[in-house]
Amino acid sequence: MATSLGLLVPILKDADAVDRPVGQLTIGGASAGEISAVVLLSLFFSEHASSPASGVLLLLGLALLVALIVVTSVRAGRSMWLSRAVVNLADTSAQIRVRLTMILIVGLSAIALHLGFEAILGAFIAGAVLRLVDPDAERTHPQFHVKLEGLGYGFLVPVFFVTSGIQFDLGALFADVGTALRVPMFLAALLLVRGLPALVYRRAGLSRAETVASGLLQATSLPVIVAATTIGLRLDAISPANAAACSNSSPGWSRTITRTTWWPAWTRTGGRTGGWS
Repeated sequence: MATSLGLLVPILKDADAVDRPVGQLTIGGASAGEISAVVLLSLFFSEHASSPASGVLLLLGLALLVALIVVTSVRAGRSMWLSRAVVNLADTSAQIRVRLTMILIVGLSAIALHLGFEAILGAFIAGAVLRLVDPDAERTHPQFHVKLEGLGYGFLVPVFFVTSGIQFDLGALFADVGTALRVPMFLAALLLVRGLPALVYRRAGLSRAETVASGLLQATSLPVIVAATTIGLRLDAISPANAAACSNSSPGWSRTITRTTWWPAWTRTGGRTGGWS
């Protein structure tokens, strides 16, 4: 929920592109970028790790804990009376599936923080655990995902943006002209690192317009950018001016460009991109 997928999936859903190749490749590319960034941040900037090697040990300990949770959850799901109780309480005021999910997300985020990692790592792992434990959730109980989407897009994602805006150092950004000019530089770097790899999607059969849109969407990376700049400020490895410029380059410029230029054409043509192919 706390990753750029929270920004990408709504756009893809609105355009009815989630189940199309362009949607699946964009989500896969964005997920790979998020996972690698979060893991590297956790390894090299853990507060409780004195070296990358100790960071690896802490990460392995977290992985073992996650494996234990998965095994326990799968075994519990085989219990007939427990499964029946969850089904009976799922759509009542108890909302047991939603509550168990929130316990998992909050619990793993707290454990990640306790080990010196970022909470975003715990939230990301919680999503992966849910997929492993209940891979057929969309088919067997589709309302569960609707509830999670309502909670995520209607509450958690807006709270994240509000919190990020409150913490944003606007004064540092406009302290001098040089700092403001760094925004397009960081944006170009983000498009280069996160967007350029989308060119390989042409081999998968995507049109030119789909490839461009996928690259722009993949470059949307506010949560990880906020986490990285926060860590950098905490370690005095980045100046407040650079942190403000870097954060301002990521909130959704690429997402805005995509939504206002390419995506309307996509929706009008029903997914056909005409002369852009």
